[in-house]
Amino acid sequence: MSGGRRIVQRGLWFEEFETGVVYEHRPGRTVTEADNVLFTTLTMNTQALHLDAAFSDELPPFNARLVNSMFTLSTLVGLSVAQLTQGTIVGNLGFSEIAFPKPLFHGDTMYAETEILEKRESKSRPGEGIVKFAHTARNQNGDVVATAVRKTMVRKRPDDEEARG
Repeated sequence: MSGGRRIVQRGLWFEEFETGVVYEHRPGRTVTEADNVLFTTLTMNTQALHLDAAFSDELPPFNARLVNSMFTLSTLVGLSVAQLTQGTIVGNLGFSEIAFPKPLFHGDTMYAETEILEKRESKSRPGEGIVKFAHTARNQNGDVVATAVRKTMVRKRPDDEEARG
């Protein structure tokens, strides 16, 4: 093993976020029937549109089971973690403007991107700042399947991190 420099994967420090920048998160995530059924049952959601194929197949306009929208939202945010907030987030402050313009189906692949809408230093917590994200999920055809605005508390770069560069 080499004695060279080591780099640990992390998200961005508060200072590294720039408003207006759009991050494309890859790889995407292909959603399976098992994903949908497990998430739906774990969260005690008994909606037949997610669980009952015979019921859903007969129900217009989609005539198919739909992926649970809360799974879609969770995966949308999750796809952004490695690139933006892994190890640098303090916590989520809230979500707003959540929408699901088109459904996601079993076998669809979700791709995500995030635009940095705004950022400001925390007035009450030195060493931290607030970053506002606009998340967008698209399926493999480019159709928007989910959008959400999220505010997070993010750590500022520690003094020792700056020295390491």
